[in-house]
Amino acid sequence: KEKKRHMGDTKHFCPVSLKEDFVLYPGLYEHAAKYKEKIYYFSTSEYKDKFLKNPEEYVAHNEPIQAPPLRVCLLGSHGSGKTTCARQIAGKLGIFHIQFEEYLQELILPKTKEKVGPRSGEEPEEENNKMPILSQELEDLPQTMTKTEPEKSKQEEVELTDEEEAIKANLMGNEALPREVLDNIVPDWWRKEPFRSTGFILDGFPRTLDEAQYLSERGLCPDVAVFIQVEESDILNRLFPPRLKKWKEKQHKKMENKKKLKDLKAKIRV
Repeated sequence: KEKKRHMGDTKHFCPVSLKEDFVLYPGLYEHAAKYKEKIYYFSTSEYKDKFLKNPEEYVAHNEPIQAPPLRVCLLGSHGSGKTTCARQIAGKLGIFHIQFEEYLQELILPKTKEKVGPRSGEEPEEENNKMPILSQELEDLPQTMTKTEPEKSKQEEVELTDEEEAIKANLMGNEALPREVLDNIVPDWWRKEPFRSTGFILDGFPRTLDEAQYLSERGLCPDVAVFIQVEESDILNRLFPPRLKKWKEKQHKKMENKKKLKDLKAKIRV
């Protein structure tokens, strides 16, 4: 039956969503309207009413209506190869690659000065921090104390905004991001340049049911969502060897630093 119907310029997609949000949003049968012997479907009753008030604004005139660029959501567990695939696809198709968690890190990096969360990598090494202090003690211990304490207080003075605190909590403990924070980040990729006209592959978002519902409620539809499913054993084989190597290097470095510290302390005692 659908093939026999004389469809509008946007076929089964909502023309108002396309015009106002530049999104291909499938229309619903219950929100259908006829204009100039063509049938149009709409995503909501409000958009249907908007179309009927001024239909000429949402139909094609001298040339076909331009379709939005490709928008892809790439999902999968940590270590499934999302980022590697996303980079290759973005390079081949000439679209932007947005790594969601990396983007969140960049938003708070100017204040935190280092990446936060369990995947941020390096843990602070106490031995490394003590080395310059002890070596300075050999020359002038009181000066060292007066230099290091103000530096610590300066770091403690940096205060995060509520939005930055929410982002940090999300990266540290997977706390859900408030809708207000998502509103300041996600819609721009659909509605603002250069993403609006070029397209993108969004790596690692949505991560939860709530985030997926957020996209739906805001009318931010990806053209395709790909989920990469990988066996746990494959992820372990992929992630464990480089992490073990890094851990061994760190342990070796710690042992070297302990030896240096021991020598320095002996010199100070002398």
